Amino acid sequence: STMLLYCLLNHALLSGLAVLPFLLKTLFDPYFGQDCSYIFRAIKLGIRLQKYKKKNPFYSILDCFLDTVKKQPNKTFLHFEGTSHSYIEVDKQSNKVARALKTHANLKEGDTVALFMGNEPSYAWIWLGLAKLGCATALLNFNIRSKSLLHCFSCCGAKVIIAAAELKEAVEEVLPTLKQQGISVYLLSEECSVEGINPLSEHITQASDTPLSADLRANITSKSPALYIYTSGTTGLPKAALVTQERVWTASFIQAVSGVTSEDVFYINLPLYHSAGFLIGLAGAIERGITVVLRRKFSASQFWEDCRKHHVTVMQYIGETMRYLCNTPMDHKVRIAIGNGVRSDIWREFLNRFGDVAVRELYAATEGNIGFINYTSKIGVVGRVNFLHRRIFPYTLIKFDIEKEEPVRNSKGLCIQAMKGEAGLLVGKITKRSPFVGYAGNDQQTEKKRLRDVLQKGDLYFNTGDLLRIDEQNFVQFQDRVGDTFRWKGENVATTEVADILTMVDCIEEANVYGVKVEGHEGRIGMAAVKVEEGKEFDGASTFSQVASYLPAYARPRFIRIQTSFEMTGTFKMKKVTLVEEGFNPAVVQDPLYFLDPAKKTYVPLTEEIYSSINTREIKL
Repeated sequence: STMLLYCLLNHALLSGLAVLPFLLKTLFDPYFGQDCSYIFRAIKLGIRLQKYKKKNPFYSILDCFLDTVKKQPNKTFLHFEGTSHSYIEVDKQSNKVARALKTHANLKEGDTVALFMGNEPSYAWIWLGLAKLGCATALLNFNIRSKSLLHCFSCCGAKVIIAAAELKEAVEEVLPTLKQQGISVYLLSEECSVEGINPLSEHITQASDTPLSADLRANITSKSPALYIYTSGTTGLPKAALVTQERVWTASFIQAVSGVTSEDVFYINLPLYHSAGFLIGLAGAIERGITVVLRRKFSASQFWEDCRKHHVTVMQYIGETMRYLCNTPMDHKVRIAIGNGVRSDIWREFLNRFGDVAVRELYAATEGNIGFINYTSKIGVVGRVNFLHRRIFPYTLIKFDIEKEEPVRNSKGLCIQAMKGEAGLLVGKITKRSPFVGYAGNDQQTEKKRLRDVLQKGDLYFNTGDLLRIDEQNFVQFQDRVGDTFRWKGENVATTEVADILTMVDCIEEANVYGVKVEGHEGRIGMAAVKVEEGKEFDGASTFSQVASYLPAYARPRFIRIQTSFEMTGTFKMKKVTLVEEGFNPAVVQDPLYFLDPAKKTYVPLTEEIYSSINTREIKL
């Protein structure tokens, strides 16, 4: 027995010595404290979510809002263009919306309604009103028109569309099709002379503001659809990511993880049809019970003035907006900035200009099952690897062939994990705890995002379509997007959608669209190589007219390259790698180049002078 005891002690000592380097490394890691703090917060939030899910009926973000109304009815919920709306006011207004829509649109639990409007307070109370009826809301991008608008509307299965008064013409354009499909169309105005468009404002004004019975939404669970948020797709048309009630909660917790408290004031100037503005901003504000300063759209010149006037303490950004803000310094009380896509040099400059602001750079996709947030002070990273995160949301980085645009596989047909410090495709394991719900009405695109036989036969992962790398210190860095989507002005641009629009121009036979880097700008700007129809010449004016009519400004190709033939891959895909590398420098590219000139409403030949003015930023993109 003494021998056995000796052996056990010896084994324990050796085991202790074996883990000692790991323990020392962990304890002396400068970020160890921040890791612990993040893990503690994440566990607390996870327990809360489990509690909400077990409640019967399910405790939703709407219930959280109603509890806040009881606790602090007179606290300001929304500041907008000089007017303030308290929690109780927004609650009463949403009751009126719910009653008007229940009566006039016959809405009931389980229906989906599309919301087509810009940032304004009624966005919040219409959504809350719909939630009180147990309806899901599809958040349409107010920049989309015609074919794209119809597509977005039809894939979420909505039977009703509610549009802002200023978007009447866009609705009129697609009205014949909507009528044909038996869709009810409502406009947020007192009157409308167009047959088939019903004015809604008067019905809302006349409705009672008394609370509605919770029985109207009694069957809502954590898995019920809450929202449809649109993501740009490789099909060429936006895809409707289904956001469940549970997903609304997890996204709303980003503010809490970032250190936002109930005393903060949150500034939203990003569009509410985006996950950032709606889920992180608006839903997050409800979860924290805070005040939101809402703006129609981002304005660099007004940003700091708004922050100063309303005592803003938490701001949102996308990479490009942070760069603009560095040009307009001012006194402020901002202590946290939440966003994504900022370059390291801009991040540094921002901190130099504005002091000790905790920049919470994050990485996530609306439909994805894996995300990161940088809870440390390290510049240039989107997060950090930690055991808890990886256990709950299993993910890995795998080797990816950029040329073939597919993961590299070994002789057994399995994917190969990327080495530390090597860029790899981020994939998240699809499990009950980290599901991938997919896209509404688009099984084909949902399937495209599923990756099988990754680390073992039969496993299933979500393909983010993004290249990331993990460095020696376990920090996660975003590298680039792969495939047919690039980002410009904080928006995703699907190359195939742009190519489809271009080939509708009379003189263009084929188009190959890609994004190119521009010195001093985040993301990539749109460029297209086009093949002109035989016997025709490139028509800059009609091409401009086509892209201006069918594409939002951020998706319009700013540069066009005329080619006589396209280089194709073995599987007959257009090659883009060389085109992307060559960019739009007339000294490098021998083909004729054109530049979109918004003032002249045409594409003009791209001269050395124009190229130089773009680089010196005399010409703003």
